[in-house]
Amino acid sequence: MKKPSFNWKFPYPSQRMPVLAKNVVCTSQPLASQAGIRMLLKGGNAMDAILASAIALTVVEPTSNGLGSDAFALFWDGNKLKGLNASGRSPSSWTPDYFSKHEQMPLMGWDASTIPGAVSAWVQLWKEHGTLEFKELFEPAIDYARNGYIVSPITAWAWKMVSYQYKKYPDWVNTFLFKGRAPKAGQFIKLPYHADTLKLIAESEGEEFYRGIIAEKIEEHAKNTGGTITREDLKNHKANWVEPLEMEYQGVMLHEIPPNGQGIAALMMLGILKYHDISSFAPDSPESIHLQLEAMKLAFADAHRHVADPRYMKLDPKKLLEPDYLKERSKLINPNKAQVYGPGWPNLNRMEDTVYLTAADQNGMMVSYIQSNFWAFGSGIVIPKTGISLQNRGAGFTLEEGHPNQVGPNKRPFHTIIPAFVTVNGEPLMSFGVMGGPMQPQGHAQMMIRIFQYKQNPQAASDAPRWRVMKGLKALIETGFKEETRVTLEKKGHVLTKSQYFEFGGAQIIYKLADGYCAASDHRKDGQAVGY
Repeated sequence: MKKPSFNWKFPYPSQRMPVLAKNVVCTSQPLASQAGIRMLLKGGNAMDAILASAIALTVVEPTSNGLGSDAFALFWDGNKLKGLNASGRSPSSWTPDYFSKHEQMPLMGWDASTIPGAVSAWVQLWKEHGTLEFKELFEPAIDYARNGYIVSPITAWAWKMVSYQYKKYPDWVNTFLFKGRAPKAGQFIKLPYHADTLKLIAESEGEEFYRGIIAEKIEEHAKNTGGTITREDLKNHKANWVEPLEMEYQGVMLHEIPPNGQGIAALMMLGILKYHDISSFAPDSPESIHLQLEAMKLAFADAHRHVADPRYMKLDPKKLLEPDYLKERSKLINPNKAQVYGPGWPNLNRMEDTVYLTAADQNGMMVSYIQSNFWAFGSGIVIPKTGISLQNRGAGFTLEEGHPNQVGPNKRPFHTIIPAFVTVNGEPLMSFGVMGGPMQPQGHAQMMIRIFQYKQNPQAASDAPRWRVMKGLKALIETGFKEETRVTLEKKGHVLTKSQYFEFGGAQIIYKLADGYCAASDHRKDGQAVGY
């Protein structure tokens, strides 16, 4: 099969150009990208680079991830594609009866905090695929935390926007506010508690976090403030190697982490679109966007009904990807009318925050990695004098009795964060992701369509305006679409709202060329693609 190609036109307004190099790193924050490239310059590989960047991001972009985050990875190790699920499970005390006091899953507080998995991802990926010393990967992050760094503009804006949600949590205030205020763009700050914790993790290869003094501090704080996480819960946490799911589209193969993640929704959408010829329509035309919106709604309807911890799913996820099933689902699409499909929808109106990053080296290793608190700083629970903000991934569960994703003990919740990877003829082609809650599978599909259906280069595909399915017939469209596109879509029944960049996630993309890589970074984030 012929390797796909793209054009080098840049039809959309942009603040970026792609970076072309033999070794590249793309993250949502320039200082984190620089941390990764430092590892490559020291002789490390793409895995060393991605881990140093991920660790640094907990310091320089704490509005989206932290030491209490979860993580997933897809990567080409030089011979094959591998997947890692490092998402945390619920505490052993989380029975349905325990949650009978709630009418819905809480978004904040201890009852939203599952076991943090990101540190286990760093350890597992380094042990099996890193080449530098573990402590070396922490050097940039510890330096930024202890000696300080300058806050970037979009991160500063997010910090200010969400701070009102967290001011009722004293430990968060003591850790992440400076003289009672969120830092401004250009402000120099230090996170000394964070530096101390990173040093403990680095020196113990993660043991202190799950079995040592940090675990003790988490348990103690839980006991003192109404939480239920125990040292036993932390000790029992384990990251798992997983077999990626896949879907062929336009001659290439898109790979996603299997449930409990929502990546299957992107695969389903593309599988449904194979039965509609969108190539006959222009990339930004209302006809093409309508079909994409409808296919995404169909995919979400199934994903939100079935996706859960795989031990509790009532069907094999691969059943949702069978051609006959997707063909039947595709027949429900009316090219002239927007519709609502399938079973119930969760609340898609929350603003979630995540960091996605990718790296590739001259020896062929490519890594697609994602790390997240879920909502901004997470649950609001901060372990005193550690810099650890605990995620609020528990909000991904449902209280619906009998649902495969019903909250329960030692169980992984429905997860929004998903890395993506593309191969062609069994060889690596592209590592990419689009951070941003429910936007992620929608962003994955849009990048796939623009790059492989419409032959746009990765930076142009990232620059292009995006759409985002919401609830029912509601959808967001980004400023940048022509007015006639909006009007035509509304005539088809879509209830559209124009929205700004922060609703549409942020992409980081690395595409393998004949010699080296093309790396693209989204202007919707502070980020940067770097290489040499």
